[in-house]
Amino acid sequence: MDPTIKHVAKKANVSTATVSRILNNKPGFSLKTKKRVLEVIEELGYQPNAIARGLINGKTETIGVLMPRLLDMFASRVLEGIDEYVHERGSSVIVCNTDNNRDRTMKYLQFLGEKRVDGIIFVSQLLEEDYYRMMADMKIPIILVSTISYEFQLPYVKVDDYHAAFSATQYLIQKGHKKIAMIAGEQTDPVAGIPRIEGFKSALKSAGLTPDDRFIVSTGGYSHSDGKRGMEQILARGLDVTSVFACSDELAVGAMSVAYKKGISIPDDLSIIGYDNTPLAEMSFPPLTTVAQPLYDMGNKSAEMLFNMMETGERSESRIMQHKVIERETVKEILC
Repeated sequence: MDPTIKHVAKKANVSTATVSRILNNKPGFSLKTKKRVLEVIEELGYQPNAIARGLINGKTETIGVLMPRLLDMFASRVLEGIDEYVHERGSSVIVCNTDNNRDRTMKYLQFLGEKRVDGIIFVSQLLEEDYYRMMADMKIPIILVSTISYEFQLPYVKVDDYHAAFSATQYLIQKGHKKIAMIAGEQTDPVAGIPRIEGFKSALKSAGLTPDDRFIVSTGGYSHSDGKRGMEQILARGLDVTSVFACSDELAVGAMSVAYKKGISIPDDLSIIGYDNTPLAEMSFPPLTTVAQPLYDMGNKSAEMLFNMMETGERSESRIMQHKVIERETVKEILC
């Protein structure tokens, strides 16, 4: 029979309450008593039941993570950073694939509430009022990753999308490009769509170039197929462009695949820069120049912030992470 907390208490000659306080780092015992109890726990091979611990300290030692897509490389890197930190803290992660679908998101939030998770990390989708209200009713800490809410003041971890898009466009301009097209995601998205488009336009204006909406293609998403569709639209418009700024690596690689089929050489005939710096950027041919988001670090930092809130009850400060342009082989310098 597996040892129980009662067996530990009896052998250590203390009460079960004392063993419980030691296991949950509560005060009320001497160092000598703690040492003796821990020695008995090791001797007996006692493993506290997670459910029992939850009943004692009101925690389930699990957190919920909601993501719009689990199969893309963006999500996998963010999740890797979250999971690494959570695992080191001895807790577990429940991952929910919302598919950017409202009904699925609401059902998953209900599920996480029923599971009594200790906190939630909400990744890369717009925080609607219904989502916020349901999470607020749980009375647990919430961290946003790669998204922001101006209506509901929750701490977040993200890059400055406006600045990052400005940097990508500025990089192309510094390489001599003046006719630059943009493959955007959702043009009306206030989190990533609008800031990146505005950053793109601002960089053009700063260089004395006039933004033209014909050069901006909104695909409604950030996938490989969206990138193919976006590139087809650019070509169909007959735009005499020398470069393309794609708002995700998947968009960029999708655009490159269309260029290849059309006999357009990258970067000799057309330069392309992506966004995210996922492993896909290194695996593409030629390797993709891109704007790096520190995706693993964003996930890891969000988990650290969440645990700090869970332990202290205090709100964490939001974090703007640094982006940078990673030069590879898809941007050609145009000499004047």
